[in-house]
Amino acid sequence: MSGEPIKPRGRDAVSAQADGALPQAATSTSEDIAAFVARARALSPHSPGAKGRLIFALDATMSRQPTWDLACALQADMFRETAALGSLDIRLVYYRGFNECRATGWISDSAKLAALMSKIDCRGGDTQIGKVLSEARREAVASGVRAVVFVGDAMEEKVDELYAKAGELGMLKVPVFVFQEGRDAVAEQAFRQIARLTGGAWCRFDPGAAAQLRELLRAAAAYAAGGREALLKLAKTASGAALLIGQMK
Repeated sequence: MSGEPIKPRGRDAVSAQADGALPQAATSTSEDIAAFVARARALSPHSPGAKGRLIFALDATMSRQPTWDLACALQADMFRETAALGSLDIRLVYYRGFNECRATGWISDSAKLAALMSKIDCRGGDTQIGKVLSEARREAVASGVRAVVFVGDAMEEKVDELYAKAGELGMLKVPVFVFQEGRDAVAEQAFRQIARLTGGAWCRFDPGAAAQLRELLRAAAAYAAGGREALLKLAKTASGAALLIGQMK
C-alpha cells in the first residue's frame, strides 16, 4: 500500500487501495437515511454465520508514531482472538498529512495487514475523524460492517458534524469502539459522545501501554467476529471486554 500523498478529492473522500475510488459523500436526506438503513439491515452482518467485518481506524498524524508502531505489533492479536469464533476481515483506514485519508481493501490475513502497516509513516496534520465515520457508513451499506475501532488522541473538527455521522452509524447498529491515548479533554468529550451515539464504548489507555491496548483490541475483535455473545463470554476473563460490554447499550 503506497504511503505517497494523494490529491484531495473532497471533504469526505477516502482514497481506497485495491478497491478503487469510493463515492464522495453528500448531505443526507431523510429518504437517504431510510434507504441505507433498510439496505444495511438486509445485508444483516449480525446474522448467525455471517463473516465478521471490522474497520480498524488510526490517527497517523505525527504525534501518533509510537502508538502506530504499537498497533502494528498488536494487530495479529485481533485475528488470533477470533480464530475460534469464525473468520474476521479487517479494513484499515488511516489519516495523516494534508487532507490525506486512505483505506485498504478487506484483509483476512494478519501478516498481510502487518506488512501494509509497516510501510506507513506518520505525518503532521489535522484530524479527519469525519472521513473515518463516513467510510464506515459507506461500507456498512455496501457490504456490512459489525464494528469500528478508532485509536487516536485528538479531535480538531466540528463536533456537530461528527455526531450526525455517528448517529447514522448508530441507526445502522455499527458500534464505534473509541480507544483514546492520553488525556485531552476536548477529544475525550467528543470520543465519549461518538461511542454513545453508535452504541459502542470509549476507553482510555496510557501512552505506550501495550497490555491495555492489546486487551481492548482483542475485545473489539471478539465482538466483530461473534457479536455481543462473544464479548460477554470474553468479559468473564478479560478486563478489556468487561470495560466495553459495561458501556454498550
